[in-house]
Amino acid sequence: MCSSLCASFYLVVKIEHAMAGLATQETDKDVNAFIASIDSASKRADSETLINMMQEATNAPPKIWGDNGIIGFGKYTYTQKGKKEELEWFHMGFAPRKTKLTIYLTCDINQHLDLVEQLGKCKWGKGCLYINKLADVDLDILNEMILRVKDARWHNN
Repeated sequence: MCSSLCASFYLVVKIEHAMAGLATQETDKDVNAFIASIDSASKRADSETLINMMQEATNAPPKIWGDNGIIGFGKYTYTQKGKKEELEWFHMGFAPRKTKLTIYLTCDINQHLDLVEQLGKCKWGKGCLYINKLADVDLDILNEMILRVKDARWHNN
């Protein structure tokens, strides 16, 4: 169930990888200011909950990655096959979009269907969960999934 948003995200990542460096990189932007700028009070509250869950799981502070409002946690370095340049990517993250929360987990979510089936109302792509609001899902199951994949990586050196 990969939506066009997830497919677009991974197309951007693939294009960025083909170019020198990545456009989506860790920034020094203020996470609290970004969260405060979200119009919807429920999206702000859901974002705070996700920040707490992911920060506890990764022991890493939230960081804004790129210009598209992705909040990432932790990072790892990898090199592309046949290339010398080292690149960085986050272990997990999320983006509070207008209509959905997009949760980025660096794993193939289809390998965790046992949890997805218990999660509640959501859609998913290869490495993304799409949730309208956290009230639609079982937070204990979401937290279990976050803990299960917290050290996953898309890229293996």
